Amino acid sequence: MNVCMAPCPVVFDLDGTLIDSAPDIHASVNATLQQFQLDPLTLDQVRSFIGGGVEVLWQKIIAALQLQPSMQADLIAAFMNRYHDATGLTRLYPGVREALSVLADRGHPLGICTNKPAAVTATILDHFGIRDLFGVIVGGDTLPQKKPDPAPLRKALQDLGAHPTAPQAIYVGDSEFDAACAEAVPVPFLLFRLGYRQTPEEQLTHRAAFNEFSELPELIATFAEA
Repeated sequence: MNVCMAPCPVVFDLDGTLIDSAPDIHASVNATLQQFQLDPLTLDQVRSFIGGGVEVLWQKIIAALQLQPSMQADLIAAFMNRYHDATGLTRLYPGVREALSVLADRGHPLGICTNKPAAVTATILDHFGIRDLFGVIVGGDTLPQKKPDPAPLRKALQDLGAHPTAPQAIYVGDSEFDAACAEAVPVPFLLFRLGYRQTPEEQLTHRAAFNEFSELPELIATFAEA
């Protein structure tokens, strides 16, 4: 039985899936902490905090540094002044551009569903010249809900033309947030192993996993085969 008949919609997470943005997020975090005369964090620490959106990022930073929760609003405001156009250290994962082009050429409607703010997401996609490949962008501030709530992914899929209650589509991501979101919709989840997840692969619900984006177009094609 087919999971979906091609060309079905394919929606992607962003941070840790299409892009390695941790270095830019880390730099923006530490510049903000320096502004408040606070101790810096390591890249590995910041990477482990990514995935839940800006508010969750700073909740985790505040807990790690044992700061007063009342500082969160000021820290986020200062962070966003730097983060909204932080692109200099961010990289596409190898093979992303080529894989997206193949999927688009095959007629798959493509979308983004991320907990990153929508404006920051658009800036990053413009920076890499791939924004036009995506028919919809759902950011962390597009709806009141964020992943792992299924509402953002459902919106992305509906905007791409999928059935509102039984979408025949695929979600591609790297994290616990993504796996739980896809399971809740539900749609098949493809796990990019080299992203930012903190949970062992075998503990995440996923249909398949991959290390190289060169594998992705044919992996997706298998879901259209009888």
